[in-house]
Amino acid sequence: MSHLLPRLFLLSLLLLLGGCAAMVTGKLGHNLSQAIMDQDDPETVQAGAPAYLILIDSLIAGNPDDRANLLVGSRLYSAYAGIFVSERERSQRLANRALDYSQRALCPRHAQLCAQRDGPYQDFLPWLEKVGKRDIEALYTHALAWALWTQAHSDDWNAIANLPKIEAMFVRVVQLQPDYQQGDPWLYLGVLRTLLPPAMGGRPEAGREAFEQAITLSEEQNLMAKLEYARRYARLIFDQSLHDRLLQEVLAAEPRVAGRTLSNVLAQREAKQLLAESPDYF
Repeated sequence: MSHLLPRLFLLSLLLLLGGCAAMVTGKLGHNLSQAIMDQDDPETVQAGAPAYLILIDSLIAGNPDDRANLLVGSRLYSAYAGIFVSERERSQRLANRALDYSQRALCPRHAQLCAQRDGPYQDFLPWLEKVGKRDIEALYTHALAWALWTQAHSDDWNAIANLPKIEAMFVRVVQLQPDYQQGDPWLYLGVLRTLLPPAMGGRPEAGREAFEQAITLSEEQNLMAKLEYARRYARLIFDQSLHDRLLQEVLAAEPRVAGRTLSNVLAQREAKQLLAESPDYF
């Protein structure tokens, strides 16, 4: 559980960047967003991201109920903590803020859903079904933030017990719009469904289908989907041929794709390491 969704919160950062343009109006905002998404040096993004954290905090402090800023804030904190923070206490602080912002964006319109956050799963589902397409962004953002919060609190079994609710939220997103964010929610579903082996309740074949959906909907441009397909599914079922093929495809691909360059560069870094470990793992 210590690496529930490694690096995947970069996807929420990429989702966030479209919202950043609303914070910095005009051509500058658009250009800044595109420049970060297309950055091929993750260290540059890591160095610059804290400025956004402070900026969004100041905007929220000035207008605490502004839903757009709350969503941007939640995604930015999720992305930064999920990608760049390894120290547990700091990760928990950032995750707490990401979750708080996402709840404040979603809950005023779906109070009963939020009230069931710590309740029984079966009581949660009927309220989740009431979330419509107009709230898909808030639902997706909350699912991301809750997943990060669970990762940061992975030593708390009560936190882990809520993973089925998080999965259900991603399922609701793809029910509302199967191709949302070019299939990124399917990637999260793939990871969640392959956290455990079948004997412990995992659903590797359902995970495989989700990974393949993510790859297809991104037109194979989401290299992180192939990386996690290899890491999560191929390793879980001990399929070295599939594992190595997927990682070789990641390494052979052109990472510089509009809107995914930063994510793809990180995927290639990890693919190289996983491929080197393959003989020992299998």
